[in-house]
Amino acid sequence: MIQLTRLNNETFTLNALMIEKIQSHPDTIITLMNGKTFVVKETEIHVTELITAYYQKIGLQGWIKEAGEVNE
Repeated sequence: MIQLTRLNNETFTLNALMIEKIQSHPDTIITLMNGKTFVVKETEIHVTELITAYYQKIGLQGWIKEAGEVNE
């Protein structure tokens, strides 16, 4: 779970495993796998860092491959 802040300064905790995509237009928009979206104050890079830290914390880092990576 990662903690984020909406544009109205409301903080919330999000299950990072449910994130499908992150976009910057210039606001950061997070789209979940169910289609729900959140606009947050954090930058796309910061959100990605939070997700990576969460994956490392729960032991998923290294298990998840980037799109197009080939197992060797």
